[in-house]
Amino acid sequence: MAHELPGWVADLTDPRRARTLDELADRLVPLAEHAIDVSRRLQAQLNELNEPFKREALYGSVERLKARTGEALEEITGELTASGERRIERLWSDWAGRTRPSGRAREPELRRLLDREVVPALSERHREVAERVAERTSRALEESTRTLLTRVEELARAVNALVQDVLPLAREGLELAGRVSALSGSARRAGRGPVPAELADSAAEVTRAFDEAVARLELEWAAVGARAATVRAALRGAEENAFSQVAEEMTRSVEDLAPEHVKALNEAEERARALLEEPTKG
Repeated sequence: MAHELPGWVADLTDPRRARTLDELADRLVPLAEHAIDVSRRLQAQLNELNEPFKREALYGSVERLKARTGEALEEITGELTASGERRIERLWSDWAGRTRPSGRAREPELRRLLDREVVPALSERHREVAERVAERTSRALEESTRTLLTRVEELARAVNALVQDVLPLAREGLELAGRVSALSGSARRAGRGPVPAELADSAAEVTRAFDEAVARLELEWAAVGARAATVRAALRGAEENAFSQVAEEMTRSVEDLAPEHVKALNEAEERARALLEEPTKG
């Protein structure tokens, strides 16, 4: 919705309505300042748009992907180890429930027996499974990293084209500010009194140019801002998609290796029960 300002605003600010040289000079100054401000804001926005594509930012994206993958692998390794520990602790609970109090005095001895006869083999199977998961994850990480960098490179080319198209507008605003400042200086040097026709024509021309240029700059500033938000979202999406690819491969590898892991747990449990059975009978 358009909002009209009171009529006296233009009377006191529009250089075309200036009646004296002093008024003309004073009214031109805010125009130059505005042109400089919007040009600098647009340049800053273009610089911000380019920031994610610098070498340091790209390195950070890859490192974040590697770090998240490493954390996920640690969780898988920890769960593999925990699953074995839970099986052993369940055996102890079952053994304690079936053993008379007098027989529980041998628990330290039996724990050492399991630590020697069962735990090492189970740990070795866990390690083998974890290494195979890590190997498949490493291949997925390499592939997803290539995809991520390819997408970032494509986006960087598009952003660079945008910057090259818009940057001249920012420079145009600064050049216009120079013209306005020069005209203001001419008005001050002309002395006092009414505005000469030549200066009035120059003021009208530069004011029209200011209105058109600043309107374009403000519109472009808003458009670049919206595009910058889209670019940031796209970069976040590319990172998330890259990690999702790695996570999916980790999930598949765990699912593929689950039968072997369960078999190892069952074998360890059978071996542990056999070691605990003889003392229990006694």
